[in-house]
Amino acid sequence: MIKSMTGFGRYELSESGKKIAVEIKSVNHRYLDINIRMPKKFNCMEADIRNILKRYIIRGKVDVSISYEDLHNSALALKYNRELAEAYLMYFKEMEKDFGLKSDTSISSYALARFPEVLTMEETAQDDEALWGLLGTAVEEAAKKFDETKVTEGAALRDDLIGKLDFMLENIDAAEERYPDIIKEYEEKLRAKLGELLESTQIDENRIAAELVIFSDKLCTDEEIVRLRNHVTTMKQVLCDGGEAGRRLDFMAQEMNREANTLLSKANDFRTSQIGIDLKTTIEKIREQIQNIE
Repeated sequence: MIKSMTGFGRYELSESGKKIAVEIKSVNHRYLDINIRMPKKFNCMEADIRNILKRYIIRGKVDVSISYEDLHNSALALKYNRELAEAYLMYFKEMEKDFGLKSDTSISSYALARFPEVLTMEETAQDDEALWGLLGTAVEEAAKKFDETKVTEGAALRDDLIGKLDFMLENIDAAEERYPDIIKEYEEKLRAKLGELLESTQIDENRIAAELVIFSDKLCTDEEIVRLRNHVTTMKQVLCDGGEAGRRLDFMAQEMNREANTLLSKANDFRTSQIGIDLKTTIEKIREQIQNIE
């Protein structure tokens, strides 16, 4: 199936007093570029997170946002630094002596606790295996939802592109059908012009035939028609087959544009010029859409 490079997925998981939310969104990009924003406690798990994402993403600029909340605050613990508190008191007594302060100067335990680093909040040791179990599940589920949106949009892109390719086939058929009429019209104009110039003198049929051969060879677009039709048919097949098709489709669109340019340069009448312009316009639209295919 064809997948778009644009997608969005979000999954939230709450278990054992812990809440993890993972949000994934992406836009088109030439290569795979994954940017992850998450709490520092998950840094050691970044490689595992990327491994999960790479199973669902081939190309695109991907932004991943991970938030974590401990609903029970069980990860925090109050720590009392006794040695530091004793040091504070020792220096207070030294200052009393140095500056002749009254010996009844005292400090309450509450005031002492407010001095830097006497009481601190520290994170307790976490169970990385259990935490990864939650995080890995959340990332996997968010990636699945993200992939679903890419598949849905990819199907819409495929249908739109096939419609444009069918329109191109109609124009290619019209250009092929128009070619004999151009030669016939040129022959009629040539005979009329020679008739005016020569008046009653008999027209040399061999000279007419030679002129028509030269003219038809100059305007012949058989090769361009065949190659264009082949590119269109192949592109439709690639879209139906699916898979990693973005780069291949982009190359094919470039080849189609080259053939359309040649066809337009050989155009010798208004109708064929319009067909060439319609082909180039449609190809440009196709190339824009292809930029969103993974």
